Amino acid sequence: MIEQDWAIILARVQFAFTVSFHFLFPAFTIGLASFLAVLEGLWLKTGKGVYANLYRYWLKIFAVVFAMGVVSGIVMSYQFGTNWSVFSDRAGPVIGPLMAYEVLTAFFLEAGFLGVMLFGINKVGRKLHFVATLAVAAGTFVSAFWILSVNSWMQTPVGFEMGANGQFLPGDSWLTIVFNPSFPYRLVHTVLAAYLTTAFAVGAVGAWHLLKDRQNPGARKMFSMAMWMAAIVAPIQIFAGDMHGLNTLEHQPAKVMAMEGHYQSHPDGAPLILFGIPNSKEKRVDYAIEIPKASSLILKHDLNAPLAGLDTIPDADEPPVGIVFWAFRIMVGLGFAMLGIGMWSLTARARKKLYDWPWLHRAAVAMGPSGFIAVLAGWVTTEVGRQPFTIYGLLRTVDSASPLDAPAVAASLVAFVIVYFAVFGMGIWYLLHLMKKPPEAHEAALDGLPIRSAGITPAAAVIEGDIA
Repeated sequence: MIEQDWAIILARVQFAFTVSFHFLFPAFTIGLASFLAVLEGLWLKTGKGVYANLYRYWLKIFAVVFAMGVVSGIVMSYQFGTNWSVFSDRAGPVIGPLMAYEVLTAFFLEAGFLGVMLFGINKVGRKLHFVATLAVAAGTFVSAFWILSVNSWMQTPVGFEMGANGQFLPGDSWLTIVFNPSFPYRLVHTVLAAYLTTAFAVGAVGAWHLLKDRQNPGARKMFSMAMWMAAIVAPIQIFAGDMHGLNTLEHQPAKVMAMEGHYQSHPDGAPLILFGIPNSKEKRVDYAIEIPKASSLILKHDLNAPLAGLDTIPDADEPPVGIVFWAFRIMVGLGFAMLGIGMWSLTARARKKLYDWPWLHRAAVAMGPSGFIAVLAGWVTTEVGRQPFTIYGLLRTVDSASPLDAPAVAASLVAFVIVYFAVFGMGIWYLLHLMKKPPEAHEAALDGLPIRSAGITPAAAVIEGDIA
């Protein structure tokens, strides 16, 4: 029994490790694909060479990130069959078709146009190439749509029937399954997080090069565009996160109790605990710094509204409070820090000092990884907060795992750690190497000049100097 417990723990650690690596890359590619589409669209509209040059600069980075995302995603699917075969068997009739839709729509769309986007910049007409860029950007969003629908159904399962063999079978309407209660909120929150992740990564690169050369036109343009995105999207994301939290309170109250650190119910208004050390053994938050009744105001819009605590939940159904509590605060704290950078940039822009305030640029560089950390913290909040269930309230994690021995899972976990840090470590090093180079006035071609091309292409126009 003890060995089986260790096998489940190691299987969970392995899945958490691999999905954490994987999640970073789609969070970047979703936003970066849209950024590339905007850059190419602006070039076609304005004819300014700075947009074409930035497109080529970030296209190289997108290609590397996309490849690492595909490779890390393949590993994830294998784990469903190796470590979580019981879950795959029972939930397969519902989540299997949704995953298939992701392949048949998003994957085929991306695969069909990715080659044109990456290698056709000197070989096809500019309008056709722009269509390819738009298609890849749409494919990243469609992929997120289906994957988040699957995850949301596991969080708020509806529209199913229980088969005689214990399987979850689709009911009369797939739309009920796809558009489950938490899906719209999770989709908006996650996609906005991807845009912010990209904005702060692009902004950090632009700020880094502005600190070295304030007159670099590419650095100025990418920094300006990134700060616009931060200033506009960060407040929207905070609002969307609040709406997502209210939805979670309705459908997964135990998760919100863990996020808030509410071990005890509060019949006359619950405090907002800013910081503290959750003590699950004593059912309290030690050294708590709190604002009286503020949690009731946020969650119920009423200072005196009662809020239930974890004392209303059986101990066996409580999520790990400490992890959820701190992951949530990291995510929220970084969200407000992003808002602060966005507002700071608006002040600098209003004073016509956006490119002349080195402390703003240093802060933007420091905030470069913030989006990646925030999406990981958000994922931890969502997934650990769902515990001890894989399908919320219906299928426990301990009942979802394959009958494996702990040494077998440990061996594969060690192999994953070694391979991931070696392969993806080199990939991340190469990405940083690409970002370290400043955007140049005439980016080198990705695959050499064509012997013959259809129409006037972005690359040809830049090299010939036809655009300013």
